[in-house]
Amino acid sequence: MSNFLLGVMIAVSILIIIAVMMQPSKQNSAASAFTGGADQLFGKQKARGFEAVMQKATAVLGVVWVLLALVLAYLSSK
Repeated sequence: MSNFLLGVMIAVSILIIIAVMMQPSKQNSAASAFTGGADQLFGKQKARGFEAVMQKATAVLGVVWVLLALVLAYLSSK
């Protein structure tokens, strides 16, 4: 059982890496490197289309990864 869950966790880890790498860049100019993107942090810009899908996919995969880590930790303690 734990070997199967470990394999699933590795697959989810690879999917998280792919999802993060596919997200579009948020940098608009060289000035945003100095400001740290603070203007976008407090702005009310909602993600739309592909960007929204990738953000949701990354969040879901992150939650699944954490749950798998907790289950594997529980199984290894027995």
